[in-house]
Amino acid sequence: MSYLTKTSSDQSLRYSKRFAVYSSSSTMNFSEVFKQSNQLCKVSPDGKYLATCVQYRLVVRDFNTLQIVHLYTCLDQVMHMEWSSDSLFILCAMYKRGLVQVWSLEQPDWHCKIDEGSIGLVSSRWSPDGRHILNTTEFNLRVTVWSLCTKSVSYIKYPKACQKGLDFTADGRYMALAERRECKDYISVFVCDDWHLLRHFESETQDLAGLEWSPNGCVLAVWDNCLEYKVLLYSLDGRLLSSYSAYEWSLGIKSVAWSSSSQFLAVGSYDEKVRILNHITWKKITEFEHPATIMNTKAVVFKEVEKRPVVGSEDLSIHQLTMDNLLFSTQSKYEIKQLPAQVPVIKPDADRANPKIGISALAFSSDNRYLATKNDNMPQSLWVWDMQRLSLLAILEQTAPMRCFVWDPRRPRLALCTGNNKVYLWSPAGCVSVNVPVEGSFQVQSLFWHCSGSSLVLLSKEHICLCYVEAEEEK
Repeated sequence: MSYLTKTSSDQSLRYSKRFAVYSSSSTMNFSEVFKQSNQLCKVSPDGKYLATCVQYRLVVRDFNTLQIVHLYTCLDQVMHMEWSSDSLFILCAMYKRGLVQVWSLEQPDWHCKIDEGSIGLVSSRWSPDGRHILNTTEFNLRVTVWSLCTKSVSYIKYPKACQKGLDFTADGRYMALAERRECKDYISVFVCDDWHLLRHFESETQDLAGLEWSPNGCVLAVWDNCLEYKVLLYSLDGRLLSSYSAYEWSLGIKSVAWSSSSQFLAVGSYDEKVRILNHITWKKITEFEHPATIMNTKAVVFKEVEKRPVVGSEDLSIHQLTMDNLLFSTQSKYEIKQLPAQVPVIKPDADRANPKIGISALAFSSDNRYLATKNDNMPQSLWVWDMQRLSLLAILEQTAPMRCFVWDPRRPRLALCTGNNKVYLWSPAGCVSVNVPVEGSFQVQSLFWHCSGSSLVLLSKEHICLCYVEAEEEK
């Protein structure tokens, strides 16, 4: 049994600049295309608005109608854009000029400008309360905390330049910051209400690469750089709960992900394995390998197969030939490969830095039932694991390397893209491949879900398109 896409050429409907594509499991509607720059497109946390940046302009639209509700002009090209947690403010950072501008949706005439001056700016973000802005200066000299309410300024010294050196607990009460002092790693925990220091302790790492709070805010995971395999688990008061190391004298950790229940910590490494640690003993309960030959009889290997439709030119008008390029676009479907099956493997160049090998991306589904992984030397394949049975469930073998994959925030449904004009969906019911039916070329470079799980935002190099996905029927 295979799950196929329906060809868009004879089953797509066009109305009010929107398109509908019907798959075997759901209906997908597509909006018209809008411009964006630098992949700057964010949905407000409350799901009501869609903000995009086009060069130095910030455009805010109503998400349901896509009508422009606010239009702001910044002082320079925007490099970073972010919503406040309450969806009332938008931060726009212009790193080259060391500037941050803040815009209000409730009071369009009000705005705030923060100028870091000659000390420069490399990062800017909101605090969880949506009333403080944290700016990291050039060379990581300090983190400056600006208050929008009191206009006060606080400084935090010695932030470490690393993969992920700052993280907030999910409830927004605490912030953990990686620091580097006297050639040693330290961690400081701050209370976000008034930014006073709660705990400061030395980290047992050689060269700290990142840290991340568990979703329940009870445990802080800290991992070392790729030259040493080490994961450290700290409590809120700085106690070392556990330390885990799988091996020595080889490239170590490449990616880390918590499950939303905080019960599992998945650690991906350069040896092409994912190790799952449990929250009780912090010991390994299993490890997932990514072999080139799939022998597991319970796993399903879906292979994308492309086919260009044959259309008689005598049946087409000049308008169709000019406008409906979708008619000639390559269609694809998924077929199930017989086991044992071979997974395409690319041999990495060992002489180059950051070799394309190992687990670079991990993501748990919102219900913690599934884990999706990507192995860099198998760039065309997405692996889905069943966390209840602790076994391989499915592999999606694409015709091109994966660019992005992300779980539906409400359902066990996975969306991915490969840089072509298609969007792909996986669920326990199967797979579907759908062309994005817009005029002109729309190559999907990245995507993300709306917080309701009812729609996807698709981003090409310079445009965005919304994909409305109806929920699959419960079986």
